[in-house]
Order: sequence, then structure tokens, then C-alpha cells
Amino acid sequence: QSGGCCDGSSPMCYQAGEFRVGGQDVLLGKLKVADIQEPIGFWMSASQFEYWKHTHLTVDVVDGRGGGFSLESPEGKRFLIRSRLFTAEEWQILESSPVATGASTH
Repeated sequence: QSGGCCDGSSPMCYQAGEFRVGGQDVLLGKLKVADIQEPIGFWMSASQFEYWKHTHLTVDVVDGRGGGFSLESPEGKRFLIRSRLFTAEEWQILESSPVATGASTH
């Protein structure tokens, strides 16, 4: 979840090896994509994670213009984040779960 160019709010997809994960970046999950063997890590900055940590995020693909540096841009597609608050039960489970960061995964 790296920046709608500048503000950090639009998800962007990079070629393998072209995105440098920072030590404080948070791994939200790994996306399974058809025709790609390895799941793709979905990372968010620590400051964004603090803001969004109470929400379930769904990554969607829709028609439109994506971020200029993102792989989907020339395809006439863009990523869209849909969100909802976690339920009390979901939050209770997640609250006690460890958070994977760039520092803990390398």
C-alpha cells in the first residue's frame, strides 16, 4: 500500500525486486494471483498500519487509471481498497497476534 504517487493511500504493484521493504513496514498478508506461483506480499508503512489496523482491507481491481509507477497502469486498470471495521471477535484474535515487519521477515 504505497502511495497514490505521493500520499501513501493507493496500492501499487512492483516487479519482484523493485520494491524495497523498510524495517518498519508491516506485512498485511500475501495475495494469491492466478498464473503467478508465489504469493505477492502486501506491505503497508507503519504509520498507515496504525491508522488502518482496525479494518479488514480487500484489494480489488477495477477499470481506471492506476498509479504511474504501478504495473497495472498500462493495462487500463487500477487497484481499489475496500474496507470495513473488524468485528469484536476478529479484533480480539488479531490484537494478540504478532505483526510481521520488514525487520522481522529479513
